[in-house]
Amino acid sequence: MRALGEPLPGVRLLELAPRHDERGFFARAFCRTTLADLDVDLPVAQANLSRSTHRGTLRGLHYQLPPSAETKLVLCLAGAIWDCVLDLREAAPTFGRWTAAELSADNHRAMLVPAGCAHGFLTLAPESLVLYFVSAAYDPKRERGVRWNDPAFAIDWPFEPSVVSARDRAHPDFAPAFHLAA
Repeated sequence: MRALGEPLPGVRLLELAPRHDERGFFARAFCRTTLADLDVDLPVAQANLSRSTHRGTLRGLHYQLPPSAETKLVLCLAGAIWDCVLDLREAAPTFGRWTAAELSADNHRAMLVPAGCAHGFLTLAPESLVLYFVSAAYDPKRERGVRWNDPAFAIDWPFEPSVVSARDRAHPDFAPAFHLAA
């Protein structure tokens, strides 16, 4: 695994290093030592898997408030996604900024999403399968979401989603009293 860049502080675009042979390839998807070499501490509390049947499915933007704030390592195992990270860390100079990258089964990329950032993705291919390593257990009391098209952030999605859950459509416009306070 190697770092391709840090588009926002703490957000890392990573690339797995597959070793190919006649059988296919082998790649390490998670390595505490490699992440520590990148100054990342990710004590995994959960591993989550999502499968999206249709191209154009949007999931997110999700996050949890402290003390349940979570760091995520996101990989696309099948298909392709446009993976988006929104910085909601109030003290960060990049508060309110977003970054995104394509993650796919073919490009072997992963996104590290630090605690305090919202995360979501749009599927670019049908049957997209996404694996998340997460540092904190799910905490429904501290769960929050930012609507994908909230005008406060003007995220430039590659195209309009065709499948969005009722819950993700219903996230309110950004309001610090709700979105940032426990």
